[in-house]
Amino acid sequence: MARSTTSTPSRFRTIVYTIAAIAALVGLAEATYLTVLALTGATAVCGDSAGCFEVLGSKYAKIGNFPIASFGTLAYFAAFTFATFAAFGYVKARKIFAGVVGGMFLFTLWLLFVQAFLLHAFCRYCLFSAALVFLLAGLVVATPTSD
Repeated sequence: MARSTTSTPSRFRTIVYTIAAIAALVGLAEATYLTVLALTGATAVCGDSAGCFEVLGSKYAKIGNFPIASFGTLAYFAAFTFATFAAFGYVKARKIFAGVVGGMFLFTLWLLFVQAFLLHAFCRYCLFSAALVFLLAGLVVATPTSD
């Protein structure tokens, strides 16, 4: 018998994936803001944080001609999309969401390493994004992908 691609999600799963979708949407907004700033050459509103300017203006802020934030925009969009599908009971979306968040988590660890040990400076936006990714990773761990 063929396995269904959808299932009736439990209330717990629906709540967890809804929270994940909202967190990913917040991350999408932030990453989009930073992408637009990087592409237009505008300066981020960082307050008195000199580290913010140092991180966002460093050689680590781009991969080739693409700002790191643009990859964050794509990743958060994917996380939002698959969390939304998972909230509606799509079984495959749970696994893809977990994979996307796993990749985001590993890349976030690298970026935190760069800030702490290579640049010796921290960006508020980057730390907020890291907190969102850690939240998403925690939700993945708290919600098994299998039925």
